[in-house]
Amino acid sequence: MTDQETLLEKRRDDYGTLRITENREGYRFLYFGEQTEQSCIFLADPAWLEYDYTRAMLLGTFWCKSNPQMTLLGLGGGALANCLVRHFAPAGVRVVELRGEVLALAREWLGLSADPRLEVSIGCAEKHIAAAPTSCDLLCVDLYMEGGLSRLQLQADFFAACQRALRPGGVLVINQWQMGETGLPYAAAMLRDLFGDSYLQVQVEEGNIILFVPAAGDPPLALDRSALGAWAAGLEPQLGYSLAPYIRDLSRAGDH
Repeated sequence: MTDQETLLEKRRDDYGTLRITENREGYRFLYFGEQTEQSCIFLADPAWLEYDYTRAMLLGTFWCKSNPQMTLLGLGGGALANCLVRHFAPAGVRVVELRGEVLALAREWLGLSADPRLEVSIGCAEKHIAAAPTSCDLLCVDLYMEGGLSRLQLQADFFAACQRALRPGGVLVINQWQMGETGLPYAAAMLRDLFGDSYLQVQVEEGNIILFVPAAGDPPLALDRSALGAWAAGLEPQLGYSLAPYIRDLSRAGDH
């Protein structure tokens, strides 16, 4: 929290402290604990994505079929869910969030969409995914706690279950953290053992690395920058920002 932010709400749950702040420009922030800025919402447009890593995650929708069924593991402030519902014509967006207070704060303070296609349930991501094979066309994994990555984002069994949750043609999008300055995600060796070295990834300024993995048995995702660029150009007027920088930096895992 900076000197330019005003504290609006502070709560505790079984996992720690949650805080909502607002700055003079109309942005609201969700903090886990005292220092971890977890989410940012532009109150005038709660579907606006401020962080590079969330914008990069949108690339996963390029490879999806029309009107996809989407699942998000981790709600945060809800900006990604809001964006997907508003701009990407999903059949539905199912969000699984561990902390009930996070959902309550998103609804009360952060402009979480009331679109009937958006459904948020409170529960364990691991249990949900284990019980949901071939249930979605896009699965976004964004699981962080106050101390950093959730333990699940370091476990092969969990990611194998995530891949099984995809329908044929589906895409798994994983928000991982970079190991130092290596350009590699945490658990890189495990991820390559599980998914091979042809999945796509893009590194963003915040230190995140976003991975794009096809459904089990599917061929590698096509890295067609021309088609991706045309798709992104069509989205830019409604999104208000360009996805071109993330397309430019996309690469195969095996290239690192």
